[in-house]
Amino acid sequence: MTRNQLLQMVRGKDDSEFATPLQRLSHITTDLQEGVMKTRMQPIGNAWAKLPRIVRDLSVEMNKKIDLQMLGAETELDRQVLELIKDPLTHMVRNSADHGLEPTDERKKIGKPEIGKIVLNAFHEGGHIIIEISDDGRGLNLERIKQKAVQNGLASESELEALTPQQIYQFIFKAGFSTAEKVTSVSGRGVGMDVVRTNIEKIGGTVELKSQPGKGSSFIIKIPLTLAIVSALIVECAVERFAIPQISVLELVRVTANSEHGIEMINNAPVLRLRDRLLPLVSLKRLLKLADGEEEQQETFIVVTQVGTYTFGIIVDRVFDTEEIVVKPVAPILRHITMFSGNTILGDGSVIMILDPNGIAGATGESGMLGAGTRDTDAQVARESHAESKTSLLVFRAGGEDLKAVPLALVARLEEIDVAEIEHSHGKPMVQYRGHLMPLIAIDGVLNLRDEGRQPVLVFSDKEHTMGLVVDEIVDIVEDRMKVELSANNPGIIGTAVIAGKATTIIDAGYYLPQAFGDWFGRNDKEFGNADFQQPRVLLVDDSPFFRNLLTPLLSVAGYEVISVDGADKALALRERGDEFDAIISDIEMPGMSGFEFASAVRADGRWGTIPMVALSSHATEKDFERGRQVGFNDYIAKFDRDALLQTLASTIAASKGAA
Repeated sequence: MTRNQLLQMVRGKDDSEFATPLQRLSHITTDLQEGVMKTRMQPIGNAWAKLPRIVRDLSVEMNKKIDLQMLGAETELDRQVLELIKDPLTHMVRNSADHGLEPTDERKKIGKPEIGKIVLNAFHEGGHIIIEISDDGRGLNLERIKQKAVQNGLASESELEALTPQQIYQFIFKAGFSTAEKVTSVSGRGVGMDVVRTNIEKIGGTVELKSQPGKGSSFIIKIPLTLAIVSALIVECAVERFAIPQISVLELVRVTANSEHGIEMINNAPVLRLRDRLLPLVSLKRLLKLADGEEEQQETFIVVTQVGTYTFGIIVDRVFDTEEIVVKPVAPILRHITMFSGNTILGDGSVIMILDPNGIAGATGESGMLGAGTRDTDAQVARESHAESKTSLLVFRAGGEDLKAVPLALVARLEEIDVAEIEHSHGKPMVQYRGHLMPLIAIDGVLNLRDEGRQPVLVFSDKEHTMGLVVDEIVDIVEDRMKVELSANNPGIIGTAVIAGKATTIIDAGYYLPQAFGDWFGRNDKEFGNADFQQPRVLLVDDSPFFRNLLTPLLSVAGYEVISVDGADKALALRERGDEFDAIISDIEMPGMSGFEFASAVRADGRWGTIPMVALSSHATEKDFERGRQVGFNDYIAKFDRDALLQTLASTIAASKGAA
C-alpha cells in the first residue's frame, strides 16, 4: 500500500528523480509478496486427508456403501483459511453420509446404484475458492424441515406457505435445528450447520445449498482469498470509486452518442449489441442505488465481465488504472450486501469497496432492482437470437456480379495470393501455402484468375486438408438473420436469402471440399487403422434446413455417416423402426417437442438409453448446461463452434465404446 502511495505521488511527473528507485522498490515488493504468498499457500488436499478414513468408518457403522470422490485437491489456499474450514468440511461430509445417502436396500428399490456417491470439488473462480460437497442421495426432506421449523417456533404454517423450497431449506442453518429422528454419535444433537455457517462467514465466506428430492443435495462454499493481493481495475460511478478484480474483466467498451456500439432497451432492460451477440447490462448506479435518476452523459464505459459461462456488462461512468490492491474482508455490517467481496485502501489513502461480479450476477438474476430484471432480458435475448438466428456471414462476388455468402465460421482464413505464384499439376491450379500444396477451386468450375497482382481466396482447412476457393472480391462481413427464402436444386448452392437488404446466394461449402481432395468427406484408412472400420452413425435433429445442410458436410468431413431429420418426433419414429446410432446431436429450440423434452424421451427408453447425446444451442447459459445435463445430454455446444462439436463427438463416442 505504501508502494502504491509513492507511485501515485510520482505518476504524471516525467522528470521525477524518484522514478527509478521507485521502480526498483516496486520489483522488490512484488517479489517479496509472491514469495510470502507461496509459503502461505497450501493445497486443500491437506484438509481432506482424514476424510477417506472418516467415510470408511461411517460406511461400516451405518452399513452403507459410500464412494468418496475428491477433485481439485491441488487447489491452493491460505494456510489460515485452511485451518478454519477443516471442521466445517468434515461435518458436511458426515452429514452427506448420514442424512443424504439412503441405505443400500432403499437405493436398490428405487433403481439407484448400490454405492452412494459423495463428491468433493475445489476450484478457483474470480478471486474466490469454491468448494462443492454434493451427494446423489435422497435430497433434503422439505416436509420434515417445515414440521421442525413450526415445532421450534421459527415460522408459522401460513408463513411457510409463502416461502419457496429454496428459502425453506435455509432453516437447516438455524441454531439447534436437526431433522434426525434420533440422536446418534453422528447427528441429531442440533449442533452442526449453524456452526458451519458461522465459521465460514467468520472468514468472509458464504455457503449455499441446493437440493433436489430423490436426486441429492449440494453445498457450495465460497471463500474469498482474504489475505491475497489482487490486480484490480478501478472504476468510478456517481463520484464513488470501486475496484473490480481483473480476473473477471474480459474487456472494456466505451459508448458515446455516435459510437458503433449502442445501448438498446429490450423489455425495459438495457442490452449492448457487441459483435455477434446481445449482452445484458447492469447499471451499477441503479444496483447500488447511488443516484435517483440516470443523468445523460457524453460517454459511458461498460466493463464486460464473465461469471462461469454468464457474460454481462457493468455500466460505469469512468475507468481509471489497474492497481494491485490488498483485499480486506467486508465489515460484518455490510456482509449482507452480496455485491461487495471486500474493501481496500488506495494509494491516496481513500477506502473503496471491491465489487464481486458473482454477487452482481446473482443480484441481477434474483432481485427486482433492475426493473424487469436480467432474467427477462436473458429470456428476451434468447427469444430474439433464436427468432432471428443471427449468423456471421462472409459476403463476396465470384463468377459474376451477384452476391454470394458463406458462414464465416467455416472459413479458416481470408488470403490474397500473388497470381505469379500459382502453379499447375495434372491441369489443376494450386499454390504452395504454409508448407503444403493448396488446390484452388472455382465457384462455377471456370477459373477466372487475374492477369497480374493478387487474387482473393477463401481458405477452408480441416486437419491436413486445405483448399482455396477463388473469388473475385470480398465484399463484407455481415451479421444477419439466416432465412433461406428460395431453395435451389443447383449443386453447390443451398439457396437464396436476403442478407443486409440484398438477395444473396448462400453457397454450400461442403460441395467444393471433395473437388480439392477426394477423401475429404471420406475416411482415411490409415487413420482408422483397418479396412473393417465401420463409419460411426450420427443422428442430427434440427428444425433448421440451413443448419442441417451446414453440419452434414462438416460431420461427413470427420468420417461420420449422417442421418438428419427436422424434428424430435421423426427421430423417435426412427427408434421405433429399429435404427441404431453411435451418437445423437440435437438442437434445443425446436417447435413441438424441444431438445430437452426429446432427451428425456430418449433416456426414458432402454433402446437408445445409452447413446451419447450432444445438445446444440445458439443461447448457452450455465442454467441451460445444468438442465441439459439433468435431462441426459452428455455435453452442450454453442452452434457454429464446429471444432468443439467435432472434438466432443469424437470423445463421447470413444468414451461410450470404451465403457461398453
